[in-house]
Amino acid sequence: MIDDHETFDAEHLAGVRDEFQRLWTPHRMAYINAGADANEGEQCPFCRVPEMSDEDGLIVFRGTLAYVVMNLYPYTSGHVLVCPYRHVALYDQATSEEIAEIGSLTQAVMRVTRHVFANEGFNIGMNQGRVAGAGVAGHLHQHIVPRWSTDSNFFPIIAKTKAMPRLLSDVRQLLADAWITETE
Repeated sequence: MIDDHETFDAEHLAGVRDEFQRLWTPHRMAYINAGADANEGEQCPFCRVPEMSDEDGLIVFRGTLAYVVMNLYPYTSGHVLVCPYRHVALYDQATSEEIAEIGSLTQAVMRVTRHVFANEGFNIGMNQGRVAGAGVAGHLHQHIVPRWSTDSNFFPIIAKTKAMPRLLSDVRQLLADAWITETE
């Protein structure tokens, strides 16, 4: 048992070293501090983001019923979300008009992303409900993840680390700048 006067350093703490490298991401504290209730009502991040400037909210494009926003925890560079403005949890709770705009914005994201990043493919999908893997289960959102044949490397497997070659704000700006020319 460690008494109150002992020094706490890595050599004296319980446990053994693991194989994980630590990639410090302090921007995640906003999400962590919001707690489990972050998916409900006014606390929902997808309800708060549209109230921010595009730069602060990392919004790429604002539609009439839905918007395109950068994923704070991207799988690859250019990973975006299409979210309805209305706080609705499941696909079958969205209106036909919301679904149509989500689909239209998804197509626009694909065109813009291919133009900006020359990616070779996409993963597109929705995780609905916490049990299905939704990080924000209370607000419907679709993931659009650009893919390249070279986007997977040894880092996630060997080093349990993801290398992100571009900052979210830089990617948002590239996509936003290309949006108008690619969607006309």
